[in-house]
Amino acid sequence: MSEKDKVYIFDTTMRDGEQSPGASMSVEEKIQISRVFDEMGIDIIEAGFPITSPGDFEAVSAISKGLKNSVPCGLARAKKKDIDACYESLKHAKRFRIHTFISTSPVHMKHKLNMTDEQVIDAVKESVTYAKKFTDDVEWSCEDGTRTTLDFMCKTIELAIKCGATTINIPDTVGYSIPEEFAKTITHIRNNVPNIDKAIISAHCHNDLGLAVANALAGLSAGVRQIECTINGIGERAGNAALEEVVMAIKTRNDLMPFDTGIKTELISKASKMVANATGFPVQFNKAIVGKNAFAHESGIHQDGMLKNRETYEIMSPESVGVKKTSLVMGKHSGRHAFKDKLSDLGYSDVTDDVIQEAFGKFKVLADKKKHIYDEDIIALVDDSLIVDNKINAINLKSLKVYAGTGEPQRAEMTLDVFGEIKKTAQTGDGPVDAIFKCIKELYPHDVKLSLYQVHAVTEGTDAQATVSVKIEENDRTTVGQSADTDTLVASAKAYLNALNKMLIKREKKSLSENIEHQKVKEGV
Repeated sequence: MSEKDKVYIFDTTMRDGEQSPGASMSVEEKIQISRVFDEMGIDIIEAGFPITSPGDFEAVSAISKGLKNSVPCGLARAKKKDIDACYESLKHAKRFRIHTFISTSPVHMKHKLNMTDEQVIDAVKESVTYAKKFTDDVEWSCEDGTRTTLDFMCKTIELAIKCGATTINIPDTVGYSIPEEFAKTITHIRNNVPNIDKAIISAHCHNDLGLAVANALAGLSAGVRQIECTINGIGERAGNAALEEVVMAIKTRNDLMPFDTGIKTELISKASKMVANATGFPVQFNKAIVGKNAFAHESGIHQDGMLKNRETYEIMSPESVGVKKTSLVMGKHSGRHAFKDKLSDLGYSDVTDDVIQEAFGKFKVLADKKKHIYDEDIIALVDDSLIVDNKINAINLKSLKVYAGTGEPQRAEMTLDVFGEIKKTAQTGDGPVDAIFKCIKELYPHDVKLSLYQVHAVTEGTDAQATVSVKIEENDRTTVGQSADTDTLVASAKAYLNALNKMLIKREKKSLSENIEHQKVKEGV
């Protein structure tokens, strides 16, 4: 322990965050995100809930194998089969944590569990003891802790620690508490659980009243030394405490909160963008720390102050969270070397030459259309080129013409390259986007459900690029596609095709898995 107390950062973006309706992430996306989290210095990564699905099990297993510094963690109910699934998915890691939980509030025990106090106590004892057989790193949570009677909570905590739990998590599961109350709860636990010194106290706060970060920080003052949070604050309902807000609050107000998280804050912006792209959930412009406007100043008074001294209106530097400021202005006369240097400033120093060349070509085309090229424009182009570099596209857009307006049905004419075969069609629809999607279904027949179609401008102005997010579902599979273009309709077509190409990969993986299982059965394995 250094002069400053260590505060452990427990990230649950890929577990609680993914439970946001519509925020599903593929295994590949989770692996990429986990690498950034590992590099950031996040202490514990809750990679999923292994018992819930084969996909979650696969993700937890894959992530746990690749981590170099962070400790992988899996969630389990107070059931042996859940704990077994956690162990099987984590056993290849050098170190791992099993996080088991059960509800302790009267309303949950009565209406959700249909269990008595004594039955819940028995479940705590059995589950923690069982988890301890697999690892010394066991975390136990009293779900709906802030609506649990304090005496009963202390009783279950004392038992969990006796059975081997080394981290005790106090969840504000429904975002019900307020900072002063949450701090008093932590203080009561410290004063009334005799063996609490043998465990780290953790806080898991939800944002239903907009107080998740405030409650978590109030917990610190009372003795919390682990905070459970998510990138961009995503999570059930209104979300969780936002990791970037917790970490930067501690760093910025270290005079009042003399703690150390060990997080490389310069990677925060990169992590935020990766999670936003993977989930299809754009970050609101005025979001603290990672929002587009977090370091923007339009008011004349503010601009005057900033020109004289940036500290007049900025309490942290944009560079401290990975937002790069540079005097390099990009335009149609910029060369490839300047473009590559710009990518490095934006955090894309490790992309391949093929991606740079692909993005540079798109940049030149865009520069002829737009007067101002913003950092966000370039980021959108690179992200689009990374998709191409991954070579996941079996179906590619060759050309698109759309006829829209009043007085006649909207019509689209499309040419696709479908597995190397050039196909053409024309379709009418209830609007131009509907006509485009009908063309795709005509040229490559498929049956999926469109569950999300979302458009937002990357930058301001009528010449702004539009980023389109499309989510499609097929049986138990979900994919999210994204694309950016100054033509919203072209971006719509490419986003749908991106999602469809990802779905084809998932089909192939499932088919391969089924064939392997069939062969095992056939061979009597």
